[in-house]
Amino acid sequence: MTEVRQPAVAGTFYPGKARDLDAAIQSYVSRVTVPGGPAPKAIIAPHAGYVYSGPVAATAYARLKPAADRITRVVLLGPCHRVPVRGLALSSADAFATPLGDVPVDRDAARRVLALPQVQVFDAAHADEHSLEVHLPFLQVVLEDFSVVPLVVGDASAEEVAQVLELLWGGPETLIVVSSDLSHYLGYEDARRMDRATCRAIENLDPAGIGRDQACGRVPVRGLLTLARRRGLRVATVDLRNSGDTAGSRDKVVGYGAWVFLEDAQRRRAEGDAGGPGKRAAKEDVFAAQTRALLERHGATLLHLAAASIEFGLDHDRVLPVNAAGHHDDLNKNGASFVTLKRDGKLRGCVGTYTAHRPLVVDVVKNGFQAAFKDPRFPRLVDDDLEGLILSVSVLSAPSRMTFADEADLTRQLRPGTDGLIIQDAERRALFLPAVWKSVPKPGVFLRHLKAKAKLGADHWSAGFRAWRFIAAEISAQDLENPGSIWSGERGG
Repeated sequence: MTEVRQPAVAGTFYPGKARDLDAAIQSYVSRVTVPGGPAPKAIIAPHAGYVYSGPVAATAYARLKPAADRITRVVLLGPCHRVPVRGLALSSADAFATPLGDVPVDRDAARRVLALPQVQVFDAAHADEHSLEVHLPFLQVVLEDFSVVPLVVGDASAEEVAQVLELLWGGPETLIVVSSDLSHYLGYEDARRMDRATCRAIENLDPAGIGRDQACGRVPVRGLLTLARRRGLRVATVDLRNSGDTAGSRDKVVGYGAWVFLEDAQRRRAEGDAGGPGKRAAKEDVFAAQTRALLERHGATLLHLAAASIEFGLDHDRVLPVNAAGHHDDLNKNGASFVTLKRDGKLRGCVGTYTAHRPLVVDVVKNGFQAAFKDPRFPRLVDDDLEGLILSVSVLSAPSRMTFADEADLTRQLRPGTDGLIIQDAERRALFLPAVWKSVPKPGVFLRHLKAKAKLGADHWSAGFRAWRFIAAEISAQDLENPGSIWSGERGG
């Protein structure tokens, strides 16, 4: 039997009759002048009663019309107003009903995202929640056939939300919608000042710039901003008003805004997303979400094992023996890792593997030893070197071969902050982790530095030049709440 989540606010937040509802939305959308250009990958829009926020929401939804036949899945996130939620809550329903008909839930996508520990099925969070429901009629009017992944967001970090979005990002067939109103019940001018500050934070992709009182959907908004910055999206404000501008008095108002997030078209073409769902990008999304979840659960174990291998190497001059079977199944799977050592922000050792050919726990232990004692760029570590040393572990995706016409084309395709890069020409090969972008943020300079690492000239280019990119998730001892003996000035036990 098909389970359908019935509308909770039809007839109150928006018209309860299909004809009246369709006419209202058509009226709002028809008043919007849509500039040329690509449809957004993601939007932020308000969720109040249509008489108050409908005109503002329409300024974002009207921009989806050029992609009406292309968007077939909508990932819809909104805050919980009635039932507390830990993490993100999915519905067990097969469809969500509105007066305009039923919207099917993408059950395959829901099953995939349930693999993340912060996601659960919690129907009570959806039963009376309006923050998702009010968006469905807009989507039904401006899109053609689509399914939805409905997520009520509660007590979650920006990174936890970003992980979910990464896993569901997909290609041009997927739209992200984040539901949020802005300031609540301030005087008109105070509300405008606060909402302008929120607007600046969104335009700057600054999740930390949105405080508790600035947006009821601040948690999913912060998650979107975190991922938008990572993926290099551009954001544009398309409306910023409040209920005093639409249908209410100006003594106590609620703020509303609409924003659209655009992907770089050239980058989409390079990734293969312009003509299809972008299989490589989708694989990256799955890897990134799963690996961040792995590091949240087991990152401390990997760091302590890498540190223990270094300490064991100081005493015995060999790699710490490790029984992979004695560790969690997640760490027994083959994985590729790098172990990095730094002091005062400067590299002190970095060794790893870029192909997954042995259990991750074994790979980390061996690379920890190699980084401390076998990196040819640095002298072997000694006991006195441990104090003040910062240890980090990176887990790498499988490399993906890049295709490019020339060096300029390769440089244009690079994604600062996201791509790790391997280059090779004849016998010369070198690798940079994505973390290198922090100190070398420009693609052209990034590539020149990597050439130097490979002992190639800055202007070197040949027909045999090859490159592969990968992504990585990293955890440092500085990320741990209780780092223990990694390394606070004493040898660990």
